[in-house]
Amino acid sequence: MEVRQLNEFIPLAWQQQEQKKTTAAQSESFSDVLKQALNEVNELQLKSQQDAVALAVGEIEDVHQALITMEQARLALELTVQVRNKLIDAYQEISRMQI
Repeated sequence: MEVRQLNEFIPLAWQQQEQKKTTAAQSESFSDVLKQALNEVNELQLKSQQDAVALAVGEIEDVHQALITMEQARLALELTVQVRNKLIDAYQEISRMQI
C-alpha cells in the first residue's frame, strides 16, 4: 500500500479521485491501452464512413456535424500512424544498440 502526503492546497476529493485514476492506470497493461485506442480509432472511422454514405444519400440534415466527424476520424488515424512510426523508430534504434 502506497502512502502519500496530502496536499493542503488541493481539495481532498480531487486527491482521492487522482489516486483512484493512478491505481486503475497501473492495473492496465500497455497492450490493453493500445487495443482500446485502436478500437476507438476504428469506431471513429466506421462512424465517419456511415456519415459519408448518409451525406451522399441525402439523409443528413446537419452537414457540419458530418464533416466534423469525418475530420475527427482523419485526425485520429493520422495520429495513430504517427505513433506507429515512432514505435517502429524506437524499435529500430534499440535493435541497433550494441550490447
